[in-house]
Amino acid sequence: MGFHGIAGTVCRALTAKKDGPSLYDVCDPLLLSYQGGDPHLGQFYRTALGNPALRTLLRRTGVPALKDVARLDRLRAALIAARDEVAPDWAAIGAPVAELMDDIDVRHPQPPAATVPGRAPAPAELDRVIGTCGAHLLRAFAKNSFIPTYAAFNLLGDADIGGREMLMALTGLNARGYKNSTLLFSLARIFIAHSPARALINPPWRGIAEPMWEPVQIRHRSAYYDAFFTEALLGFIESGLASSDQTAAARRAIADMVEFCLTTSAEQVPSHDGSLVKVITALAPGRHPRFSRFFAQIKQDLGFGIYVPDCDTTACSFSAATQAGSDDPILAQPLVDFYRGYQVQAGANEPRVTVPLNDNIDYEGGVVTWIDNLDGDRPYGNDLDPTLNLDILEVSFRNLARWKVIETPERLQTVHRIIAFQKRLVESGAFRNPRSHIYYLPELYSAYFGRCYAAFIALPLTAQRIIDPGNVFALIRARVLGYVMNELISHEMNPFDAALALMALAHLGAEVASFTPALHCIVQTFGEGGRRGPYRAYEWNKMKTPTRILVGGPEVTSAFVLMALALARKRMANA
Repeated sequence: MGFHGIAGTVCRALTAKKDGPSLYDVCDPLLLSYQGGDPHLGQFYRTALGNPALRTLLRRTGVPALKDVARLDRLRAALIAARDEVAPDWAAIGAPVAELMDDIDVRHPQPPAATVPGRAPAPAELDRVIGTCGAHLLRAFAKNSFIPTYAAFNLLGDADIGGREMLMALTGLNARGYKNSTLLFSLARIFIAHSPARALINPPWRGIAEPMWEPVQIRHRSAYYDAFFTEALLGFIESGLASSDQTAAARRAIADMVEFCLTTSAEQVPSHDGSLVKVITALAPGRHPRFSRFFAQIKQDLGFGIYVPDCDTTACSFSAATQAGSDDPILAQPLVDFYRGYQVQAGANEPRVTVPLNDNIDYEGGVVTWIDNLDGDRPYGNDLDPTLNLDILEVSFRNLARWKVIETPERLQTVHRIIAFQKRLVESGAFRNPRSHIYYLPELYSAYFGRCYAAFIALPLTAQRIIDPGNVFALIRARVLGYVMNELISHEMNPFDAALALMALAHLGAEVASFTPALHCIVQTFGEGGRRGPYRAYEWNKMKTPTRILVGGPEVTSAFVLMALALARKRMANA
């Protein structure tokens, strides 16, 4: 959205005819100032929804349905209960909000069909982009002593979260602060949907992955991000395009990031068998995440005061360290044993998934996201994401011999059950549906399957047959390639979409000619990032609750473009 579009939208929001009570008419008398009750609810309201910028945009936005006095009274009674009750009935509290969410009308992007370019860009152009992206990552590390990633909020919320899913979150989450933020963000979505400011908060974009707005990006560091930056720099070194100085700098950065993953971010937790295991938390304690003081408080206000480890960050950190040649003793832990305790078994421990936002898929055999800390905290309840389970398979393949997966029946059974989970997901076609995923897009699932597939086919044939006697990986490969070729690269893309498509195509052995649309997109958009880097920031992963929170950054786009082009370049050289 250009300057004139922004100015026009703001003007319309400021001069709109008010039709019904506003967010502030509803909430100010209850939450702006009060004694007793839960102080966090009011603190969150004042910080996130009552701030001057949002208040100015939404003050003239009313919701016509709330002109019904009975509905308005029910909503206010629910907010009072959330504020004052020691043990609130969250289903009852959420009900009047859920009723108002039916007409928010947020939809997933549907890019138009694209014209297929006739020829691929020249190899020299690809080399130039790889070199620039690699230099961008190294420059960012030199400047910050880490490679930053950013979080941004889309207050209109996620297309997959309606009233039903909001109630799932309110009843399935454990931390009261997180319930509070989910409730109030959901209420704000209703008013934003009725406001001209909607176009400013959620403007249209090209492709599938959502671009991130610069003014609201929160810089931070995580072991999960460092794991993928490690893989990107390893790809830069392997490409042969890094100078000797760049190679040395990349190796220093890799060593630092592996240490950050395996040491700084490590946390001891109980396993299902009573033993203690070291896993990796996405947000290390203290100042290690490198939030500013202001945003550290925002994190607290959002309900992230207690942050626990997760299965995905653990898997990706172990994988990156393995690829980097680390000999840290933590890698000797057979993670498959630990993951077995978090694996869903139909009819036995399905309640492990307490926030089933993607209940359109069969959870049997899948591993849930969040890990209980030593105190037994699980503030976000638990959910189950298919892409996470690909990462567990990938790290298990990379450590197959070290962890004696094939030689240990229980470990092999755990892997078999995850593969069966993936088979049902893909056979049903659900992997193509954004609703099936908690933290990622279907295009990222496709790229990460490519990454997993590459680790699988690097194993000896005898090992492949034992792990996958039913040839499931071939089936998934065919379905994922069909999605990438028929639904992704045949439509308009942005460079992040293109990088993910290219990673999938290259890893899965697609014809080199199929790379052309993605290569063209990456080359043609080179330079769009301006002073911040070669490319803009796009949605890499996200949270759907308490509202739509995107994670990405210019450096993230550079990393994925680098990895994709390095893979494609290698395939093209051997074609």
